Amino acid sequence: MSINTRDLSDLEEIDRLEQAIQTFIEGRIDPDRFTAVRLQQGVYGQRQDGVNMLRVKIPGGRLNADQVDAIADVTESFSQRGIAHLTTRQAIQVHFIPLAKMPSAMRRLAQVNMTTREACGNTVRNMSACALSGVCPKEHVDVAAHIDGATQHFLRNPLNQQMPRKFKISFSACESDCAQSLLHDAGVVAVKKDGRHGFMVKAGGGLGHKPRESIVVEEFIPERELLFSLEALVTLHNKYSDRTKRAKSRIKFLVERFGVDGFQEKYREEFERTKQALANQPYPKGEWREQTGRQVPGSGAPRKLFAQHQQGLFVLPVALPIGEITPRQLHGIAALLRAHGLDEMHTTQDQNLIILNVPENKLALLRSGLAELSLNEPVSGDNVVACPGTSTCRLGITASTVVAPQLSGGKADLRIRVSGCHNGCAQPETGDIGIYGEGKRMHGKLVPHYQMYFGGNGMGGGELALKGPSLPVARIKQAIARVQQAHLESDEANFFAWTRAQQPDYFKQLLADLAEVEAEELHTVMQDFGEASDFRVLQLGGGECAGASQVLIGANFFEAAHEREYRNALVFQRKFDEAAQCNEAIMRLLGSGVAQLLGGVREDDLDKLAIQLQQLFPGEIGNELARMNSALTKADEISHEELAIINAAVDDWTMKLAAFAMQQDAQLDLTEAAAGLSV
Repeated sequence: MSINTRDLSDLEEIDRLEQAIQTFIEGRIDPDRFTAVRLQQGVYGQRQDGVNMLRVKIPGGRLNADQVDAIADVTESFSQRGIAHLTTRQAIQVHFIPLAKMPSAMRRLAQVNMTTREACGNTVRNMSACALSGVCPKEHVDVAAHIDGATQHFLRNPLNQQMPRKFKISFSACESDCAQSLLHDAGVVAVKKDGRHGFMVKAGGGLGHKPRESIVVEEFIPERELLFSLEALVTLHNKYSDRTKRAKSRIKFLVERFGVDGFQEKYREEFERTKQALANQPYPKGEWREQTGRQVPGSGAPRKLFAQHQQGLFVLPVALPIGEITPRQLHGIAALLRAHGLDEMHTTQDQNLIILNVPENKLALLRSGLAELSLNEPVSGDNVVACPGTSTCRLGITASTVVAPQLSGGKADLRIRVSGCHNGCAQPETGDIGIYGEGKRMHGKLVPHYQMYFGGNGMGGGELALKGPSLPVARIKQAIARVQQAHLESDEANFFAWTRAQQPDYFKQLLADLAEVEAEELHTVMQDFGEASDFRVLQLGGGECAGASQVLIGANFFEAAHEREYRNALVFQRKFDEAAQCNEAIMRLLGSGVAQLLGGVREDDLDKLAIQLQQLFPGEIGNELARMNSALTKADEISHEELAIINAAVDDWTMKLAAFAMQQDAQLDLTEAAAGLSV
């Protein structure tokens, strides 16, 4: 019986993960293989041995009371630290969970329809959204339906199971773009153009190594074409991004490689093919409406009480210092929601929470209840975001969670963003002031530094921040205070505008004395915050943000499974010639993959590939490829009956290749990919 991997339940997958964990503990699976397995299920490695982080996907940041309780239970029952962490992409991470306890934690989440599947690794990650979608007076549409549709479409989709690297998507409900499409692999922005509602689509943004602003690939597309556009972009990444150089494997490098025009040309090719294959697929529909206000909540999430477009209802923000919250606070919030008949809470990209649909007569009671949990609304200066840094992350260089609580946005309530390394999980290039940790040699010693950025804004009309100097960690508080004072003494209240009014070397000159360290001063800058010993960078091996090294043949099988889905959709539409081209793609992908597994080379010409397989492969596999290719090319137009025969032959050939590939490498798990290709 065939298995539809798109319909596997979380519980079945958790059972499989539990078996894999036991196999790993017994030493019967290669660590790299196991890393790929656990990352696919949202289990991430830590600096500390014996424990892992579990990342929970929260599409659009939306939570109900039962889900809040479940996160509290997981944090309380399974984490050795007992603190949940909200991320800048609206997911929730729970650290310090022993590996053997992960399946139990995941089963608790599954009870309330929450998943960790594809929250890590080389997949389509948690989809983020403007926090106020659904209640904002300025929105064109509540993008919740589109996030749910896209999440369901890509979850377990063979197209994105073994991509070159991760892929991040954002959804904004209006042109203010509170979800920051500027910095995402793909960004969706609801717009109104010429009296019609639809979406702008952007692509190729990213932070970390070589930050790049996204480009527009669709000025306007109707709602029914949105999934076509997103799948085309994911396909571009899967097909063309570099699988051998992880540092250059994000889609932003394809824009650099092909140029803007070349990238858009390739996108358009994929879009037309995707549109054809998915033509009959249902698409998510939102409730579009006319805007009733123009107010934008500052940095994308409200920092004070916010009036909804629903008359008499308000959004109440809740501040979480550096995104951390305890089980007691989570359970308390869930109880408050139930007690006051409230049904929705959102996580935000500034690592806070917002409670929606609060009637005015319940505000005082809700505030009182939150205060009893030691929770309050944001106050001026506390808009400080931090990634975990060296507290847990294998890539962390500096202690971002130690320095961040000591920083303040000051009187101007500036947005401060603190990352422990250049990967930029705290989004430093989009803060008013952003910093990321690095090590620099001074007088022969390695000194902890923070690279500074100024005047970033990822929302509509914004830009990535201006790069400033790199300063010793010990002087970063002084540097931030000096920049804030210089801004306050100016005539420009808007920090973004003020930074861009300065000369190119202004910040370098302003902070020049803090960057210089004489030999006799070296001892004053050798320690990171919270450390008693001199700075050093721990050699913990590669980080896991991009997942374990991918096995090429496995990636080929997943891509072939995706081609089979296209083939079947095109057959249903009676587009037999296009379906036949999908068979050619399957043969090319799997034939080349197995040839390379046997020491051969990639070959896109099917005739030459058949000859190569006949030389490398025992038995009839190469001959079968030649026969199938001949059947596909002998006629100008292929009939339904002829195509059905070839489809069956391709599927049978595929299963033989999968069995052979697994025999060649007993630890190579092609179960899901092969199942996606079975009849």
